[in-house]
Amino acid sequence: MPLMEINLGDDRVNDWFMVVMLWVLPLLSLLLASVAALMFAGNLPQFLRWRAGELSPTEEEPSISVLIPARNEATGITRTVNAVLANTGVVLEVVVLDDDSVDGTGELVQQIADQDPRVRLISSPELPAGWNGKQHACCRLAEAAQFDLLLFLDADVRLKPTALQQLTRRKAQYAETGPAKGKPIALLSAFPNQETGSLSEKMLIPMMHYILLCYLPFSRMRSRTDPGYAAGCGQVFVTDREAYQRSGTHAAIRATRHDGIHLPRIYRQNGMLTDCVDGAGLATCRMYHGAAQVVRGMLKNAHEGIANWRLLVPFTILLAGASLLPYVTLGYALVQYAAGDHRISIWFAALVSVAAIFLSHLPRWVAAWKLPQSPTGAFLHPVAIGLFLTLQWCAFVMHLCGQQIAWRGRDS
Repeated sequence: MPLMEINLGDDRVNDWFMVVMLWVLPLLSLLLASVAALMFAGNLPQFLRWRAGELSPTEEEPSISVLIPARNEATGITRTVNAVLANTGVVLEVVVLDDDSVDGTGELVQQIADQDPRVRLISSPELPAGWNGKQHACCRLAEAAQFDLLLFLDADVRLKPTALQQLTRRKAQYAETGPAKGKPIALLSAFPNQETGSLSEKMLIPMMHYILLCYLPFSRMRSRTDPGYAAGCGQVFVTDREAYQRSGTHAAIRATRHDGIHLPRIYRQNGMLTDCVDGAGLATCRMYHGAAQVVRGMLKNAHEGIANWRLLVPFTILLAGASLLPYVTLGYALVQYAAGDHRISIWFAALVSVAAIFLSHLPRWVAAWKLPQSPTGAFLHPVAIGLFLTLQWCAFVMHLCGQQIAWRGRDS
C-alpha cells in the first residue's frame, strides 16, 4: 500500500511537470518575448524619429565647448579631436583633460593646440579620495569650459561633421506631452554607431540597445521627469551650464563608474528632463577590442547597472524567460515527440516555443538592419543573452566579495 501511494504521488508530480513544461512555460516564454518585442516596436521609431529634417544653411550657429577626458588615449585622440574640429555650423572649442597619461596623449593634443587655437589642453590635479577618475575629469573640464553649452565626449568617439549642430538642435527641443510638457531637454545623450570586430563584441555590445529599447518606455521617459526613467550613453552627453550646475554636476556622482545612468538620474531628481536618441549617423565608437576587453568592460560597472539586488533577478527572468526558456521547452517537446508521445500538448508546446523564439530574435534582427548592428550577433542572440547574464551574476558575486575590476590602471 505505501508503494502504491508513492507511485501515485510520483504520477501526480510527473503530470504536473508535464503541464508546466508543455503549457505553462511555453506560454510564459511567449508572453515575455511578446512584451519585449512590442516595447521594441514602439520605442524604435521614437529612438530614430529625430533623424528626420534637414539642417538650414542660415540657422544660427550655437557656441559649444566639447569636453574630452583622456587617459592613455594616444592611439586615437588625434582622430577624435580632428573629427570635432571638422564640425560645421557651430562655434566650438575643444578642451582635453590629460588624466595622468603615460603614453604621450597630452603631447599629441598639444601638437594640435599649437596649430589650432580652438583646442586647449589641461592637466588633471591629483585624483581626490572618493572620486572616480572620469567623473573628476569631467567636473574639471566643465569648470574650464568657455561656453555655456557643454558636450562631454569620450576620447574614443569620432563625431561626424554635422554632429554638433544636430545635437544642439535636439537639445533645444521641449517635451511635447505628459506632466513634463513644455519642459526643455536639460541633458541629451546620443548612442553612437558601435563598431565591432571580434565575435564577442558583435554579440554583447548591441545588448545596450536591446536592454534600452525592449525595457524602457520611451513615451514615459520623454513625458516625465521621474528618476526611474533615467537612461543614457556616457559616450556623448550634451547639457547647458545652468542645468548642469542645478543637477549638482559630476560631483553628485563622484564615486560612480556608470555615468550613463547616474548623470541622467541626478538631473531628473532635480526635476529636469533628459532624453536619449540614436546617434548612429552622428558618431562612431569602438568601445572594446577583443573578448578580454569586452568581459572586463562589462564587469567594471555592471553592479551600478543591472547586477544589483534590485534588478538582477527581475532582469534574469525577463531576459532568460524570453530568449532562453523557449529553447528549453522546444527541446523538451521534441524529446517527448521522439519518444512516441504525439499528444496535442506536444504540438502546442513546440509551436508556442517556436513563436517565442521568433519574437525573441526579432528585435536583434531589426536592430541589425536599422541601427545598424552585426547580423552575426543577431543570429547568436540566445548565446549573447546567456553570456550577458553570466557576466551580470559574476559582477554581482564580485561586488559581494568586495572585488572590483581595474580599468586603465585604476580601481576607481
